[in-house]
Amino acid sequence: MRGLLVVNPVATTTTERVRDVLAAALAADLALDIIPTKGRGHGVELGARAVELGVDVVIALGGDGTVNEIVNGLLQNGPVADGPAFAVVPGGSTNVFVRALGYSSSPVEATGELLNALREGRSRRISIGHAEFGEQSRWFSFCFGVGLDARVVERVEAKRSGGRRNSSGLFLRAAAAQLLSGAGRRAPVLELETTPAHSPGSAARRQAQADESAATAEADDRDARITLGLVCNTRPWTYLEQRPVLACPQASFDTGLDLLALRRVRTSAVLRTGRQMLAEGRGPHGRNVVSQHDRATIHFRSDEPAPIQMDGEYLGESSDIRLTHHPRALRVIA
Repeated sequence: MRGLLVVNPVATTTTERVRDVLAAALAADLALDIIPTKGRGHGVELGARAVELGVDVVIALGGDGTVNEIVNGLLQNGPVADGPAFAVVPGGSTNVFVRALGYSSSPVEATGELLNALREGRSRRISIGHAEFGEQSRWFSFCFGVGLDARVVERVEAKRSGGRRNSSGLFLRAAAAQLLSGAGRRAPVLELETTPAHSPGSAARRQAQADESAATAEADDRDARITLGLVCNTRPWTYLEQRPVLACPQASFDTGLDLLALRRVRTSAVLRTGRQMLAEGRGPHGRNVVSQHDRATIHFRSDEPAPIQMDGEYLGESSDIRLTHHPRALRVIA
């Protein structure tokens, strides 16, 4: 089997020696080319080249940013039925995508799990989200955010570029600073429109949720005015250290996009929603919450540009954002 290992040489949780050992372990089972990324955007180029060359499997050794770039390269011309499979060895600080696939957060253990999957021929096809904003379009693997969430990501990236180490504490401090500054009260109001995906099995889950809660209207509120939106393609939305943060508890790679939105961003409301996201159960709820499951499209519009992030990367601002669900778009080793 022919493989391409794309290595992020500045991945935050692995050393050069560890990366060499992991690469050697993978090379024992694959005819493997190993290419380090040279900077932002190089992963997209390498993913696209792998499709052109007919590589069997592309493996990312890095974090969620590296994953996003390679996915965008693999799907540069849309989903390909016989394109390369995709696999990940975690090397970043959070590694949401690979952990959502069921792999360990340890790069050494995850490498062993990946080798077992390759030897057993295990793979599956998962859904991927696509975003159009302004004149740009990109694929996202696990999450998209508009509003305060994206502004926090922007602030964290600025701190990291100044030499700060990425951590859950850094995100929490950045979020607290944004709330205390009143950024939520000044956030643009977004018009929300969605359409259902009707994925197999999702209707039963929605009905079960409706039977358990008097908040059915919230779950089916498809048109609303909001100030913050979190879109999930799987669960969890992120991790707080080792603890999953469940913005959309029903989100799955096997169904459409899920949405958690807040009508108003106030400190008390954000703290209440944050506590609900850390608890197992029905997830965030209340009169300030708009929660939707299994959406085919999600459209945000506003009179003024709002900040956006994708898979944990700040992308700037846009006043017109359209997200679409693409089922079975990517084959992964899992």
